[in-house]
Amino acid sequence: MQNQIALYNADGELIDRITERRLVKLQALGRIARVVRHRKGHINRAMQIRLHGEGKPARPADYTGTRYSFKQRLSDGHSCWRLRALGDRPSETDLAPEEVRPLFMGVLLGCLSPAKT
Repeated sequence: MQNQIALYNADGELIDRITERRLVKLQALGRIARVVRHRKGHINRAMQIRLHGEGKPARPADYTGTRYSFKQRLSDGHSCWRLRALGDRPSETDLAPEEVRPLFMGVLLGCLSPAKT
């Protein structure tokens, strides 16, 4: 088996492990920004360049969204996940206002899949 080289995108995320032959092809296409070599000379990893139009690097806050659940500490020392109420509603049981329940149920039902038998 040939040695595999770690290939990272412009954001520093591991994409794949490739062969040296594939790395040479990517360098010929101008897709490699930097090649990091070990002190003994073999290639450790390669970083791709950011293509025009790819945008800025993604941050975790860009895709994590709002937290609808959080860990709640219980009186016995354990913890469990608790749903956060929609809006400014401090209720423990009434988590969604009446006007948004049909929308919420539509999204919820759209996420379900039929059971396989």
